[in-house]
Amino acid sequence: MAKDQKKQPRPKAETPKGFRDYFGADVTERKAMLDRIAEIYHRHGFDPLETSAVETVEALGKFLPDVDRPNAGVFAWQEEAVPGGGSGDWLALRYDLTAPLARVAAQFRNDLPSPYRRYAMGPVWRNEKPGPGRFRQFYQCDADTVGSASVAADAEICAMLADALEAVGIARGDYIVRINNRKVLNGVLEAAEVRAEQAEDVLRQIDKFDKVGRDGVLALLTTGRKDDSGAMIEGVGLSEAQAQPVLAFLTSKGADNAATLGNLRLAVGASAVGAEGVEELAQIADMLAAMGVAEDRAVIDPSIVRGLGYYTGPVFEAELTFEILDEKGRKRQFGSVAGGGRYDGLVERFTGQKVPATGASIGVDRLLAALRAKGLAGAEAQGPVVVTVMDRDRMADYQAMASELRAAGIRAEVYLGNPKNFGNQLKYADKRGAPVAIIQGADEAARGVVQVKDLVLGAKIAGIASLEEWKSNPTQVEISRSELVRGVLQILHNIQHVSKPMAKL
Repeated sequence: MAKDQKKQPRPKAETPKGFRDYFGADVTERKAMLDRIAEIYHRHGFDPLETSAVETVEALGKFLPDVDRPNAGVFAWQEEAVPGGGSGDWLALRYDLTAPLARVAAQFRNDLPSPYRRYAMGPVWRNEKPGPGRFRQFYQCDADTVGSASVAADAEICAMLADALEAVGIARGDYIVRINNRKVLNGVLEAAEVRAEQAEDVLRQIDKFDKVGRDGVLALLTTGRKDDSGAMIEGVGLSEAQAQPVLAFLTSKGADNAATLGNLRLAVGASAVGAEGVEELAQIADMLAAMGVAEDRAVIDPSIVRGLGYYTGPVFEAELTFEILDEKGRKRQFGSVAGGGRYDGLVERFTGQKVPATGASIGVDRLLAALRAKGLAGAEAQGPVVVTVMDRDRMADYQAMASELRAAGIRAEVYLGNPKNFGNQLKYADKRGAPVAIIQGADEAARGVVQVKDLVLGAKIAGIASLEEWKSNPTQVEISRSELVRGVLQILHNIQHVSKPMAKL
């Protein structure tokens, strides 16, 4: 190496900003949760679909307001145009699971059944500024029906959301699926004589209803209001008379669905599109009731306005209603974990023909966080049974033990580190969360026995037991080699069912 050639610096061992690593328990818990959700979707007749993580930027479409910067909002790159190779297209990592579905529905429209019912689960990526709890890579779980204009498809998605939440452990009463309709809001805007160029501003302001209340929204719709810092927020410029139908819409939630629907009919006035939206909500309410989904699980709620600009009909949001403590110890509700609605215009981008579609997306990481907050996930995962190595020349015997345990459905491994220090082997077993350690030295092998050590019981006794309890609850027993599987199964069974005080063990 030349003297003037600088030594290359070592790369930093750190996760890129906005990304994270998922270790054993995280992956296991997520898979278990998604498996339960998939079972619900499968039971409703939906098929799994896995699409490419990479799409053309043209197909994704959503994050391309700036032609000069096609990677705005997404992680994108231009493929080199090579004869017989790259096309020169801009490619990007998918930002959600809906845009790829629209491409698939258009590309394979002659091969897929219509309607096409699919669910998808996997990571998505967004090129956005990261922050606390806001990552550039996260998981989504979607279910969609493409090709059905019937609101029965929307009702089914809402019922599935409720079933999925209960399947993963969220108790009835701890969640609610709220349902609204973009057509109703369009009718309200029509009744309020809101100009087309004002519509998006109105949508943004009424989305703040939960935060600022009726009077706050009224101010934002009209002359403006001061925020908490004292800065003035400019209003949309509606008159108070124009704002009244909007406020009537936002405050139309009644004691039950029938009352809410009656209030909405008044809010939309003579608007035909508004009346159509109210009738669709009435149909959804009837169908949910027929499916056994009561109003304590799914309810018509006009306050759901988030994302209405994207949707063309019914919209829905699954909210967790139980309280948790924030980082400052304050009580707050957990909030939304899923949302969706009807998006009839998405597939049309590809085909030029209107293709009705509806679906919902579950925020996987957020739902998993909710399960942990409820104590339904996050428990320390049980590791494998560890077969220790007392004699490195007998490694085949130890591997045979592990194989027998695996054949019986028991997770097991042989210690493959340096066996010289036996204490380090037990430390390894503790770090792995092993419930049991298997020990067989030359003496035990000659007598045809093994030592089976209950590491869970040992940890409990070491922490709180008296000498007498220690003696009466041996943590290590000697059994016949031929009884290895039965002995380990017995200990694992005891571990799973131990909930008694130490004195009664």
